[in-house]
Amino acid sequence: MSTPLLRLEAVGVTYGSGATALAALSGISLEVQAGEVTLLLGPSGSGKTTLLQVMGCLLRPTHGRVALEGRPLEALGAEALAGLRLAHVGFVFQHYNLFPTLRAWENVAVALDLKQLPRNRQNAQSMQLLDKLGMGDRALHFPAELSGGQKQRVAIARALAGSPKLILADEPTAALDGKTGQAVVATLHDLAHRE
Repeated sequence: MSTPLLRLEAVGVTYGSGATALAALSGISLEVQAGEVTLLLGPSGSGKTTLLQVMGCLLRPTHGRVALEGRPLEALGAEALAGLRLAHVGFVFQHYNLFPTLRAWENVAVALDLKQLPRNRQNAQSMQLLDKLGMGDRALHFPAELSGGQKQRVAIARALAGSPKLILADEPTAALDGKTGQAVVATLHDLAHRE
């Protein structure tokens, strides 16, 4: 079997120490293969967002091991970890995290700019992703001019920009109506199975 895209071994995250310590995660082990769609289910407060942050190299676990494409992450410095995250991970945050002073297409283009793509490719790819998610006609709008569902689709387009190998989405359809939610899930599924 090939090396998994992502591997977690006995991962735990504890906030605080002593009597006030709170174990958000304990003993989590999992593997995600390239092209695989994995869902995390659990009640509110069960640690799903914390686990996604560990999986996406946004949070270092208190204990355990994390490897991305076979590369152990615990020895990496902050700069190397940020570079690895930029190169391989797209993240859809639960609360969008859009830049309020940037238009929808610019929020998507930010991810491509960080990857140093030429401006014309940034523009074209941003518009293509927004069109695919039914947001082409809202590309020139600022986040304050968008509904919650529209903001979510811009956030999804930004996560998909640059074709990351690992896409992590924290409740990606929560703010969407049923039809749009199904379209987003289909898009994420299609991207998981691309070559």
